[in-house]
Amino acid sequence: MGYFYILGTILFTVYGQLMLKWRIDKFGSLPKETFDKVLFLLRLLLDPLILSGFLSAFVASLFWMAAMTKFNISFAYPFMSLSFVLVFLFSVFMFGEPMTSQKVIGLLLIVFGIIVTSQSL
Repeated sequence: MGYFYILGTILFTVYGQLMLKWRIDKFGSLPKETFDKVLFLLRLLLDPLILSGFLSAFVASLFWMAAMTKFNISFAYPFMSLSFVLVFLFSVFMFGEPMTSQKVIGLLLIVFGIIVTSQSL
């Protein structure tokens, strides 16, 4: 059951990040003027899908608390790096962000690091 909690943490974290990026892109760039910035940010905060991203972060935190009851943090935390991998992969397909060889090598290093740190000695 502990791995389910880690998976929930990762999935809700990834959803939240992707939702925020998707919706913020729909609103455009942050204005230059301070008052306009405040209005822009308030409009973002009132967007239901952005609010779902914040709610997702909260739910991810609940899953993380549950995971902490099952694992040492030194074991569980490296799995959180999978969120980097998933956000990257989804960003390529959803937002057309570039996939470079450096990014792929970096992600492979992350996955290798997760494998190494999750091994019992």
